[in-house]
Amino acid sequence: MGSVNIGPRPRAAMDAYYESSSRWRWRLEQYSVKRRISSRRVVESPLPVCRFDFIMCIAAFLWQAHPLYPFFLLLNRDEYHSRPTKPLEWWECNEILGGRDGLAGGTWLACSRNGRVAFLTNFREVELLPQAKSRGELPVRFLKSKTTPLDFAKEVEKEAHQYNGFNLIIADIPSKTMFYITNRPINNSDSLVTEVPPGIHVLTNAQLDSPWPKALRLDQSLREFVNKNGDRELPVKEMVEKLMTNTIKDDVSLLPGIYSPRREYQYSSIFVDTDSELGRYGTGSISALSVKNSGEASFFEKHLENDAWIDSSFTFQIENF
Repeated sequence: MGSVNIGPRPRAAMDAYYESSSRWRWRLEQYSVKRRISSRRVVESPLPVCRFDFIMCIAAFLWQAHPLYPFFLLLNRDEYHSRPTKPLEWWECNEILGGRDGLAGGTWLACSRNGRVAFLTNFREVELLPQAKSRGELPVRFLKSKTTPLDFAKEVEKEAHQYNGFNLIIADIPSKTMFYITNRPINNSDSLVTEVPPGIHVLTNAQLDSPWPKALRLDQSLREFVNKNGDRELPVKEMVEKLMTNTIKDDVSLLPGIYSPRREYQYSSIFVDTDSELGRYGTGSISALSVKNSGEASFFEKHLENDAWIDSSFTFQIENF
């Protein structure tokens, strides 16, 4: 790969979001209570529902689009500060590296010694299935699996109706394969599984590369940062501070309108910090995961513990890279 020159996202996506008169119809289609149980049909859920899902994330990543990094990821996890969470560490007999949810035991982002990566965001929707499986188990299952990313994605597709809304990215870095799986596709006829093309991508709590305002801001900031640094190593900690701690909020009229205007406004920044009726809520960890052409993987995390930010970092060589 030569020098980096990553252009802007297609203007059509932004225009469609900000200017189309069908925006409200788009909202209703995306966030209906209907459960999509396959890529071909939609049925109403027969199960009772509960309301609201507050564990959110935003991620921006480079995939096969940089001369030094086959993969580079920045990710914020938003949660209630009171929710038990284990920070970045090795687990599963030192084979998997990542943080863990202290309640369900799953993860939102982790990698393995053999070069597999998985990360997850919840889909923003109002009503949830209380009996649904834990979405955090999906990244763990992939990292422990011996199947190819595509075969694993097809397995998840068959059982996707058992989960509340999710977006899952799985990748095998040595084989240069990455797939996106969601059980909330844009159109009823769309497949739940899509191969991720090379480039810069942003994942929020809607479909991959959805033009939410904060996603567009993060996308633009990452492109500018990468282009400015050219083919030099990316300064991870500087990028974490400058890109992932941004607290700019958007005008309510530009937001998805899934939650109340007040809540939408509070969650419209890349870095979230707010009080809620259930306690303090906001960004509880910021992660940066990168893989170099040499197979060297670096995982950096800032996590909040007792109102103090604590840094953790690990570097290892991917096996058989």
